[in-house]
Amino acid sequence: MKNQNNILVIGGTGKTGRKVANKLTALGHKVRIGSRSATPAFDWDNSETWTEALQGMDKVYITFQPDLAVPGALDAIEKLTKKAKQCHVKKLVLLSGKGEREAELCEQVVIHSGIDYTIVRASWFNQNFSESFFLEPILEGFVALPQADVKIPFVDTEDIADVAVEALLNETHNGNIYQLTGPRALTFKEVIQEISEATQRDITFVPITISAYSKAMKNQGVPANFIWLIEYLFTEVLGNSNNSEITNDIEQVLGRSPKDFSEYIRETINTGIWNPVVTN
Repeated sequence: MKNQNNILVIGGTGKTGRKVANKLTALGHKVRIGSRSATPAFDWDNSETWTEALQGMDKVYITFQPDLAVPGALDAIEKLTKKAKQCHVKKLVLLSGKGEREAELCEQVVIHSGIDYTIVRASWFNQNFSESFFLEPILEGFVALPQADVKIPFVDTEDIADVAVEALLNETHNGNIYQLTGPRALTFKEVIQEISEATQRDITFVPITISAYSKAMKNQGVPANFIWLIEYLFTEVLGNSNNSEITNDIEQVLGRSPKDFSEYIRETINTGIWNPVVTN
């Protein structure tokens, strides 16, 4: 194939990574999945695995788990970019968070690495309601969340993946920072109402304080580092008024409108993931 690339997709089994990997493979590129279960393995907690995973790769899509804002992320990104340069990687595409000041420090490392780059800052994912920590409360029919009145322009992981693939394959995106949002900003209450109406299920939404939410997570045995991240996202990120802004970057990169939340709902209903759990 003409211009075939060797591309490492770090987090290649995650929300955006698996879609990026599938799209690149369908286009005929050679994709290496960067995960602990892959061969060669890539483990963020073991930098000795990184060199083998990077060897022979032209480009790298980087997602850091659980988030670039967490302690230790900056050090890991610094080490990874150095390794990538040693392995003659030509391009880095970093998935970052829109409005996360901590994540922007990691972006600066990639920007100043001497390697071609594109930064993809994403708003909160639609898929948090079907593939992540909001799914269980939806299934239970009772969702209690802080920051109930904050408008969030939720973005679909399909759109994020399409932008990432375009950035990886097209040099015109080198040096750019894209901020990805959906076409509408919705509150958590509005989201749950739309899901409730579309699924014809009675799902109650209750606004609570961040301290009450943190206490509930602690009582459920949620790890302390994850509780820290949730507190950060709900206060530092959702507390930032700039995060409610809607951008046209998806349209700019892809030449089409981003997916509306209502379309995401229709697609998700078809998967059956929101069907209530039937107990005998």
